[in-house]
Amino acid sequence: MIIHLDKFVVLSPVVSKKSNVVQNQKPCSVSLINVRYFRSSRLVFKPKVSPASFLQSSDSGLGSRITRAAKTEAQIVLFDYLHSTRSFGFMDAEYISKNSPHFLQYLLSKIDPDKDVTRSLTRFLRFNPINEFEPFFESLGLTPFEVSSLVPQHLIFLKDDSALLENFHVLCNYGILRSKMGKLYKEARGIFGYDHGVLALKLQAYENLGLSKATVIKLVSCCPSLLVGGVDAEFAGVLERLKLFGIKSDEIGGYLLDKGRYDWGRMLDVLNFLDRLGYTKEQFGNLLKTNPALLFEGSGKKVYVLFGRLIKLGLRMNEVYFLFVHNPNILSVKCTKNIFKALDFLIYIAMETEDIADIAATHMELMGSYSLKSPKTVCMELNIEKEELCQIIKEDPLKWFSLAASANSKVQSSRKAVSKDTSSYHEKARFLVTLGYPENSDEMLKALKQFRGRGDQLQERFDCLVNAGFDPNVVRNLIRRAPQVLNQSKDLIEKKIDCFKNLLGYPLEPIVAFPTYLSYDLERINHRLSMYVWLRERGAAKPMLSLSTILACSDSRFKKYFVNVHPEGPSKWESIKKS
Repeated sequence: MIIHLDKFVVLSPVVSKKSNVVQNQKPCSVSLINVRYFRSSRLVFKPKVSPASFLQSSDSGLGSRITRAAKTEAQIVLFDYLHSTRSFGFMDAEYISKNSPHFLQYLLSKIDPDKDVTRSLTRFLRFNPINEFEPFFESLGLTPFEVSSLVPQHLIFLKDDSALLENFHVLCNYGILRSKMGKLYKEARGIFGYDHGVLALKLQAYENLGLSKATVIKLVSCCPSLLVGGVDAEFAGVLERLKLFGIKSDEIGGYLLDKGRYDWGRMLDVLNFLDRLGYTKEQFGNLLKTNPALLFEGSGKKVYVLFGRLIKLGLRMNEVYFLFVHNPNILSVKCTKNIFKALDFLIYIAMETEDIADIAATHMELMGSYSLKSPKTVCMELNIEKEELCQIIKEDPLKWFSLAASANSKVQSSRKAVSKDTSSYHEKARFLVTLGYPENSDEMLKALKQFRGRGDQLQERFDCLVNAGFDPNVVRNLIRRAPQVLNQSKDLIEKKIDCFKNLLGYPLEPIVAFPTYLSYDLERINHRLSMYVWLRERGAAKPMLSLSTILACSDSRFKKYFVNVHPEGPSKWESIKKS
């Protein structure tokens, strides 16, 4: 039992084991403990057990016994707390409550999850302020360990860091996914402290370089540091170089990968280096368009590594230049990998450096074309020692390729398994190359299984999206994030886009942010968007709600927030479903 006396608390001898107050060991004594009350968000509150420490404890078996129903109820309670009690915006509160599972687990650890979760958790939150930065950061894609290191030491309420919230909403409104924000905060925290209007000007500065909004979004998501300081001079230099080789500035968006890391200084050096080799603009443009990974995978590091290895073998500079210029395809990612493997093969069998250099100078194209078996495997199959194999290859290098590549590469055998119709396979593969998939890669093989339809059908669906008003680079990015979009007929895709335009009247950007929209059933889209528009016309719904908020929630949640919020809502909902 606890009795408040002014600024002190009197505790009876019976105290819960879970209490954060030290228990008095004497049965009849009374303890007086000074308490700090929460009168303002400016005060510091340090819970005895933070979510981070709870999550890092491996001996807690709570997570395994929490039911899905309890987690769903906890989500709703957290949403109501953030939205109604703490006055968060609807979309912010909903996203945080749905995307902070570890924090929800922490909250459920504070109550008995087998009892009435809604009532117990609501009561807990009424008397126990939470550190709002923890679920917020977790919802941005950060791990619990990262969250614990990034949470401010002297704040618990998000609204106390107004600059963080303002810049977060600037990025959201620009179109950057919330799930990518964690990376931005982790790698370039300073951008969340900019004064009003500064961040928007930095984003606009990159558009002024000739980049579309969609490309800037992808660029910033990959390289948050570009928003620190002024426009990155090395990045601008890369764009200028690419223009000289016939590649438009905005095409760079089609080559960037979400999880890629890019060193723009090294890429600029690689472009200058290849320019000095003597490639014509047409040669170099074709090389980059067919093998974008040459520059964008590892920021061109493999070009230097290959060049260095050939020089170390004893080839003269002009010989290496000759090889690069007359065999531009050897710089593709697949060929470079094969060449490294072939060189390691020859080194393993103890071939002299001079002999390796001779073979590399005369058979470089073949070395890049074949994926060779390991020398151990070849020796085992032929039942010879590596010295004998070395002698065979020195006498007839062409025999090397027939012996070591007789079983074909893994990619070639996988390709046959994917489709017996080689013409259909190549047609489909050519289309996927235009989307940015590296040719003959494992990523390409996975994509061939994901996309259904012939190459011309996939191209028709792609063109359908472009004709609807999307930028081609945006469509490539959209499809790589949601491949199932192209597994629908052209007519169905057109109907869903028409429904979006006619009912909501939004620009197309929300579909870019939530491409899964195009995968939902047409009936669900029609019903839910119609209900939302009806509410919006009556002022019962916000004017620009996100598509994910309207479509991704469960039926019961949709009824609660989009049907029952208006007296005539239930009857209107029934009439929409019947129509």
